[in-house]
Amino acid sequence: MMKLKDFSRSSVILLGLSLLFACGGNDTPAETLRPVRYTQVFSTGGGRARAFSGVARARVESRMSFRVSGSIQRVPVEVGDQVRVGQLLADLDPEDYRLQLEQAEAALSRARAEARNAAANFDRVRQLYESNNASPNQLDQARAGSESADAQVRSAENRRDAARLQLSYTRLTAPSAGQVAEVDVEVNENVTAGQPVVLLTSASELEVEVAVPEVLISRVREGSDVTVTFDALPGSSIFARVTEVGVVAGGLATTFPVAVRLGRPVEGLRSGMTAEVTFQFESTDSRDRILVPASAVGEDRDGRFVFVLHRLEEGIGMALRRPVTVGELTGDGFEVLDGLFDEELVITAGVSRIRDSLRVRIPGIAQAGS
Repeated sequence: MMKLKDFSRSSVILLGLSLLFACGGNDTPAETLRPVRYTQVFSTGGGRARAFSGVARARVESRMSFRVSGSIQRVPVEVGDQVRVGQLLADLDPEDYRLQLEQAEAALSRARAEARNAAANFDRVRQLYESNNASPNQLDQARAGSESADAQVRSAENRRDAARLQLSYTRLTAPSAGQVAEVDVEVNENVTAGQPVVLLTSASELEVEVAVPEVLISRVREGSDVTVTFDALPGSSIFARVTEVGVVAGGLATTFPVAVRLGRPVEGLRSGMTAEVTFQFESTDSRDRILVPASAVGEDRDGRFVFVLHRLEEGIGMALRRPVTVGELTGDGFEVLDGLFDEELVITAGVSRIRDSLRVRIPGIAQAGS
């Protein structure tokens, strides 16, 4: 028969284990979301206008920095200021560099005095040598002393010039006219050489950068005409022209950067304003079809399918299985005749490792209009 003492000890142990499992049962591991690569699909039948969101930016940007380190003494400009060529943007406390210049000038003065003495000594020895009162060895030594002193003068001059440059580098001036877009430092802040201080943009040369999905990038050409509107400038509709077409996709969104240059200056337009760029895509194919990369289409015993990406919240989405009817395999991928809608997001990589209704991580979604 179990003694009462042993029974009590066993009860305490069992109770402790129960509490331990009860407390630990709620500690579920954090959900690990699989990142996905995706693309936005579009119907390619007939001619269509497609609008994509973009951002205005300066075509010429200068990120200004000091060439020496030190403590910020003044920053006489603010974000939004228009500056002219040579205008002061910021300066450092010059005292240390002024002392270095004074020391270099003092060293140069000593070197010049020593050079004069060496030259005078060489003249005396040469005269003594000519009167047979000095040996050839003494003459050579005097000549070498004079030449060495001259070399010391040139070296001291170089150090003086370098000190002058260092002092001049404590002033940061605008290399061209423009607008102050960023000020990254404050007075009395210690900065290092090369550390960004002011971002200067050319307000007269603005362009718009837009991300175009991979299924349409092959139809974008340099020199193509587009229309740009800005949310902050109601009623604006500006003619523009494509100037650059990216060749490398940005991130996992499989979009390519495209730059368009505005056809005229726009009053009130600033770098960073959001824009909408409308492209006109013409097609000789009258069929209403959607092209998707071949890697996006999976197949099992239930038939062909794709995973459509549905956004849940910022950075998180859900992969939804969608049966599709697939046509021909073209150079741009499979043509989907049924099952997808214009401008939907389709997962393009890792389809075999995704299941229906799986929560996934999305790095960003390319915005597009109709």
